[in-house]
Amino acid sequence: MFVLSAVAWPYANGPRHLGHIAGFGVPSDVFSRYMRMAGHDVLMVSGSDEHGTPILVLADQAGMSPQEFADVNHALIAAELTDLGCTYDLYTRTTTANHYAVAQELFRQVWENGYMIEQTQQGAISPSTGRTLPDRYIEGTCPLCGYGEARGDQCDNCGNQLEPRDLIDPRSRINGETPEFVDTQHFFLDLPALADALHTYLDGREATGTWRPNVIRFSLNILKDIKPRAMTRDIDWGIPVPLDGWREQPSKRLYVWFDAVIGYLSASIEWARRHGDPDAWRQWWNPDAVEDPQVSYYFMGKDNITFHSQIWPAELLGYAGKGDRGGSPGIYGELNLPTEVVSSEYLTFGDREFSTSRGHVIYVRDVLDKYGPDGIRYYICAAGPESQDSSFTWHDFVQRNNSELVAGWGNLVSRTAAMVAKNFGRIPAPGPLETVDEEIRETVTGAFATVGGLLQRNRVKAALAEVMRVVGEVNAYVSRTEPFKLKGEDEQERLATVLHTLVQSVSDLNTLFAPFIPHAANRVHEVLGGTGQFQPMPHLEQVQGLDDADADRSYPIITGDYSRTPAWESVPVVVGTPISKPAPVFAKLDEEQVLADWGLA
Repeated sequence: MFVLSAVAWPYANGPRHLGHIAGFGVPSDVFSRYMRMAGHDVLMVSGSDEHGTPILVLADQAGMSPQEFADVNHALIAAELTDLGCTYDLYTRTTTANHYAVAQELFRQVWENGYMIEQTQQGAISPSTGRTLPDRYIEGTCPLCGYGEARGDQCDNCGNQLEPRDLIDPRSRINGETPEFVDTQHFFLDLPALADALHTYLDGREATGTWRPNVIRFSLNILKDIKPRAMTRDIDWGIPVPLDGWREQPSKRLYVWFDAVIGYLSASIEWARRHGDPDAWRQWWNPDAVEDPQVSYYFMGKDNITFHSQIWPAELLGYAGKGDRGGSPGIYGELNLPTEVVSSEYLTFGDREFSTSRGHVIYVRDVLDKYGPDGIRYYICAAGPESQDSSFTWHDFVQRNNSELVAGWGNLVSRTAAMVAKNFGRIPAPGPLETVDEEIRETVTGAFATVGGLLQRNRVKAALAEVMRVVGEVNAYVSRTEPFKLKGEDEQERLATVLHTLVQSVSDLNTLFAPFIPHAANRVHEVLGGTGQFQPMPHLEQVQGLDDADADRSYPIITGDYSRTPAWESVPVVVGTPISKPAPVFAKLDEEQVLADWGLA
């Protein structure tokens, strides 16, 4: 099966915080690692989203050009996601010539098929600067639910799409001034002409029962009041409109959200080009390209559902000519619609949302530098906002690290290796298995089907809970068999059997843990005498642009060779493998020190 893992594009306005990676970073990597281990052909793509007025505003404040500002933040974000262990086949950016060409091709074909229509709208202008204000930089009271901090494109409280002029008492988030509204000409994606096709698509996805209830309900609800949506903006930072009479206008560009979602396709095409087979991307995108099934999963936070379950499918349908006006596909052919939109809810910091602009934030880099990737990946998997908002606290983070990772899993690994090292120095050959041994082996091996089934459906919390339940069962096996009491000459065969069973169970559990905490999986692999890298890791690679327009540019991408990913199955341990007294796999955290680290003690 060809599996496209399409991960939300982080906006290049600064480093990422924990709320970001809880929505897209960790869940997508857990899924992608598992699907590779299950034997599927996975293509995991994303990149930095670098266009839009917010980049212009922040670059001005930093005394930099928009490209310089994006360059700095792209490098920061790519390094964070690499250290977090996110196994992108390609993490790129939207300011490449390749992305420009793909985005412009989709726009042209959607326009040629009749689904881009010209309309006049009122655009918001800053009275003090004369610069266009982006929808998300205008705030006010929602006219539908009364929420006081609705944005100019969407109300996060009721989920409805809005226009800036709809807001009650609109104000600029940049300086608080009241915007002026002026008439301006733009291209609109004719969503009403695509509504029937969208409804058919979403009804089909609802029938599968695989989408999270909050996502499919929201997606169907927004079809009830569907209307054309502007796909160009008055701005000089972005992709030019590829039509005569428009491309020459320096202040007309494609809407950042139109081009950002196209990034999933352009990144796939770039990956194929960089790997020497320019058409390889079609195996994940064109329904007639391969005989094997193709599926695509899109990972994001809930504030992006609209763009992935309505706008992006509408772009794809319009490109293929599948709306009311008909039409034909462009050079890329018919393209697959999302199989599933995997949207997480919000991770809050205490009782408030993470917010960079409001200074209520914990940056990913700070957590990685202080505590490494294992604890935060584990926390997000165990307590993240999978289907409802969840609250991050340092107390919970420390408790889960110490009681579950250290005292539960880490202790089992350490005492198993220590007993083997002390008694045999290598993995012993087992004697006859007793009922208690057979039962624990059935429990552990049975977890592969259970946990795998949950991960394939993106039920990460339930999957990790099942792995931890099996850890408890194996710890109970140690208590029942008491290998530390088997000291007599006539008990050596039994001791060897128990310890072999333990090593095999710990090895299998390490495979089960691998998608969640891959860095730790590599350390456990070493503790059990393994060599080489058990879980492949991504790396940063400095590359040049692929096209003449950016051939002189050099920038980092995330990529990796994941072909040696271990199989999702029990693999027999090798009798005779040397095992030494282990160092601790996880570090216990002191809560007072953690609070002090963040100025909270």
